[in-house]
Amino acid sequence: MQASFTPAGLIAFVTFAAVAAGTPGPSNVLLAAVGARTGVRRGMTSLLGQVTGMSAMLFVVTLGLGSLLLGHPWILETLKWGGAALLCWMAWGIVTAEHAEGAADASTGFLSMAAFQWANPKGWLITAAADATFLDQHGHGTLDQALIFAVLFMLAALPSCLPWLVFGAALQRFLRTPRTWLVFRCTMAGLLAASVIVFVWPHS
Repeated sequence: MQASFTPAGLIAFVTFAAVAAGTPGPSNVLLAAVGARTGVRRGMTSLLGQVTGMSAMLFVVTLGLGSLLLGHPWILETLKWGGAALLCWMAWGIVTAEHAEGAADASTGFLSMAAFQWANPKGWLITAAADATFLDQHGHGTLDQALIFAVLFMLAALPSCLPWLVFGAALQRFLRTPRTWLVFRCTMAGLLAASVIVFVWPHS
């Protein structure tokens, strides 16, 4: 499908962005952990950081970084395994934290959550799929397309990722003892570890 900024094309891209951003993945798992630790209001900075980082990545990849990665597969492979290592380290940090705060400390700020997207294997898969599906390679105005993609992705991702933050915040009423926090941390760490397997496992 070649991108054209028709109503149907825009609706298709927004639908793709909403589904891609809202489905389970490392960032959303961390966002739920942030919600459980800080609540919705204080966790909004993490949510904004997440969607801003994803949108910035899409913007840069659309401008030409994607071609560089496709031309040098070893770079993409390095990013994939580097991101996997980071996720494993974060999962270990969550499950071994001495206090409940450790479940969210790794990514409670705007900048840290935005920066994390560049090491998130799911983020690279989303941006690559978006450009492969919707970018008009033969048209003009790549900058215009990159800006439109980034803005639309942010607008679609905000309401799609918000439920993860709300879900985490809703768990606060159940996380009142060290035992329940331990179970929660182990669950979050397990989900992060599982996401590593999903994104690095060879696909046929």
